[in-house]
Amino acid sequence: MREINVNKVRDAVEKMCIEANLALTEDVQIAMKNALEAEINPLAKEVLEDLIKNERVASESKVPICQDTGMAVVFVDLGQEVALVGGSLEEAIHAGVRTGYEKGYLRKSVVKSPITRVNTKDNTPAVIHYRVVAGNQIRLRFAPKGFGSENMGRLGMLKPSDGREGVLAFVVETVRAAGPNACPPLVIGVGVGGTMEKACLLAKEQLLRNVGEPAMEQEARELEEELMERIEALDIGPQGFGGKTTALAVHAALFPTHIAGLPVCVNINCHVARHRERVI
Repeated sequence: MREINVNKVRDAVEKMCIEANLALTEDVQIAMKNALEAEINPLAKEVLEDLIKNERVASESKVPICQDTGMAVVFVDLGQEVALVGGSLEEAIHAGVRTGYEKGYLRKSVVKSPITRVNTKDNTPAVIHYRVVAGNQIRLRFAPKGFGSENMGRLGMLKPSDGREGVLAFVVETVRAAGPNACPPLVIGVGVGGTMEKACLLAKEQLLRNVGEPAMEQEARELEEELMERIEALDIGPQGFGGKTTALAVHAALFPTHIAGLPVCVNINCHVARHRERVI
């Protein structure tokens, strides 16, 4: 059994909050450059150049890439051979978000109640997903999720008879309906199967993969490839000005489901596909 002080988690979350909002990871930067090289629409190329420049200026100037610095989403893989000491793991994560958004001068966007809408003034609470895994480490994956793109997601409880084509049509229609509102080019997380909440969790988790990294399972990988082809044909383009670059990637995951159901969730990320990871 390995002891880990929760303050290590707090400090890691604090750093990830700041890093993720000030600079994109290499996978996203490469995806944007590849999109620029492949794009043939002149206006779309110009928009992509501006987006790439915006990220570079933000990184060099140590300012947020986007004014919406998101709601903190944290995935925690907790090794079953870890003994946490020094306090509450959950409170440590919230403390890391609190200090990270304060020290990083990041916008506080969270309201205490979705009805009365009073700002918590420190961007907490975070949304935390836990999973107990083998080993003696803690894996933290962090994403500040902006709501311009989050608001464009959809859950569909399809009929089994809708089949693969129904899944494809639902995802493409979700992207078409989002149009420019989600700030394309997008990273699109797709979860298929499980129950309604499992499909949504799968879709969200796919946004933490390296952009453009193919799914390990062949069935999901084939789904990703066909969705990319159909989404390119929508001609929404960067920021909605037309072009083939509506998405940087589609990341899909499948999970067993009930004989009577076919849940499908689409969770969209804008081109500022922020994510960070730490292993403690």
